Amino acid sequence: MSSRHHGITDDLRHQITTGRIKPGERLPSESELAGQYKVSAATLRSALAVLQREGLVEKIHGKGNFVRRPHRKITYVGGWGTLDPRTAAGADLRVTVRTTATVASGELAALLRVPTGSPLTEYLCLSHEGHSPHSMARIYVPHDLAPRSLPGDGSPSSRAETGFTVPIPPPAEVRETVSARLPTPDEATILRINSAAAVLTVARVAADMAGRVVEAALLVFPGDRVDAVFTTHHTTDERTTQE
Repeated sequence: MSSRHHGITDDLRHQITTGRIKPGERLPSESELAGQYKVSAATLRSALAVLQREGLVEKIHGKGNFVRRPHRKITYVGGWGTLDPRTAAGADLRVTVRTTATVASGELAALLRVPTGSPLTEYLCLSHEGHSPHSMARIYVPHDLAPRSLPGDGSPSSRAETGFTVPIPPPAEVRETVSARLPTPDEATILRINSAAAVLTVARVAADMAGRVVEAALLVFPGDRVDAVFTTHHTTDERTTQE
């Protein structure tokens, strides 16, 4: 069974990498493939699972298995959490935003420095490249600061660069913590990625002049889809001396 499993994987991989089966193309149904290779459904699914882990095949629930299109890289601009519009436009990203009322608890209450149970507005921002999820962000804002409407709320946004920010009062301080880790089961499901593939996360906390936290956000990018750029501007204190 093992050798047949690997033989199917090798054959399908060869067809994909040589372009015989093109990016975005739907594979025959699992029952058709099992009949074609004269193997059980379990053996066929094991072979497809290998290709899914390799990122060559994407299984879309209710639609079937598709050859995955290579995702383009975008640039995350640190300092105030935007997606570089040049790279976002190049990747043809569409951003949808889902708004939910929630309350602060646990780590979220600590990040926002508010009492447990304080009302918040959550924005789930999900970018798509074509039909495939690209990256995501969960943004939390105190309820009294949440804007009444947001571009892309509930529908595709025409401005990808605004997709991972919320128009709130300009912050005086932005603290971003960047780390690499494995995705949570929820993140792997939403982004349709292998649970063993590393993601780059940016935990962003913004505060106003009075020190009030106006936003806490967690951005998640599959590691092969983003470059994060942080620029520091130094000012020179020029003193004029009089002779």
